[in-house]
Amino acid sequence: MPLITTIEDLRRLAQKRVPRMFYDYADSGSWTESTYRANESDFARIQFRQRVARNIDERSIRASMIGQDMAMPVALAPTGLAGMQHADGEILTARAAAAFGVRYTLSTMSICSLEDIAAHVGQPFWFQLYVMRDRVFMQQLIERAKAAGVDALVLTLDLQILGQRHKDLINGLSAPPKLTVPNILNMLTKPRWVAGMLGTKRHGFGNIVGHVKGVADITSLSSWIGQQFDPRLSWDDVEWIKQCWGGKLIIKGILDVEDARLAANCGADALVVSNHGGRQLDGAPSSISQLAAIAEAVGEQIEVWLDGGIRSGQDVLKAMALGAKGTMIGRAHLYGLGALGEVGVTKALDIIARELDVSMALCGYNDIRDVNREILLPGSFPTGVC
Repeated sequence: MPLITTIEDLRRLAQKRVPRMFYDYADSGSWTESTYRANESDFARIQFRQRVARNIDERSIRASMIGQDMAMPVALAPTGLAGMQHADGEILTARAAAAFGVRYTLSTMSICSLEDIAAHVGQPFWFQLYVMRDRVFMQQLIERAKAAGVDALVLTLDLQILGQRHKDLINGLSAPPKLTVPNILNMLTKPRWVAGMLGTKRHGFGNIVGHVKGVADITSLSSWIGQQFDPRLSWDDVEWIKQCWGGKLIIKGILDVEDARLAANCGADALVVSNHGGRQLDGAPSSISQLAAIAEAVGEQIEVWLDGGIRSGQDVLKAMALGAKGTMIGRAHLYGLGALGEVGVTKALDIIARELDVSMALCGYNDIRDVNREILLPGSFPTGVC
């Protein structure tokens, strides 16, 4: 196996080991994928100020996100179908995150269930919720999350309808996936993945199958999912969910200053500047390009985090410099999972932590909590405050 030193190394290995339809599901955007690409390329335009002859002997990248202590200002973002990147993927990822000292967010559309994570990890984690038409099921999910030890709810607001993802259409990625001859042949070229899937019973959507009336197995799931994402979603629904939950609430999917103000006013504990990894509205701006304006507008009222395009510790550092109090990584940890399972997720976290520490030090800072815009080269970052 080649030496792994970057997230890109993990991505390449995951591409070799994960069947095409599931790799493409994780590593693609909607329509032309312009927003997906901008999430990464806009980070690259931001430059650091290198500082010298400053005492950087003792350093800390520890941070607090919604009052919870983290080994670094990074949480693992919710990612659907993680259990198709690697057998029992959500369990393995949650274990790696807990051992490292960061929070894992389980997706509503996970393969492993809330109960699976609670039973196999034994430490608090977060849960991501979509607004669905079936409010009774949503209430049940919230109660199950409480029972499983979830200590923060991540409410995703930017998926009222599903963005068109061409690779998924071409590959037949649906619920259940279409096992066409090309897909089957491709899976047979991934022996590690096949062996893992044969060794687990978790192949469906564990949070849904068996918990919804009329959805007893994966074959009956497709029509239910197609009807569930609720285009009538409003801020009144957010208030209802907040009341049902009663705990720490994180609003994910904010890309506009006006929406950020609404999120701050609704009483949430944090908002996540995010365009769903470029998987929803193609042609929308990158997450990092909107961060400074949103942090300036509402950062004193609510914690502002950044999700989208983070592939290194340097990206985390840039986000913190532009006003984020925390970040979330999705694809970066999925690459590790697909490449090497639990070990790969730990490797991804190690890479980001090391890059964050070294880059912060070379900019002359000792503590991630002290980082601000002065760490960046003037003129290299977006400042458009609305």
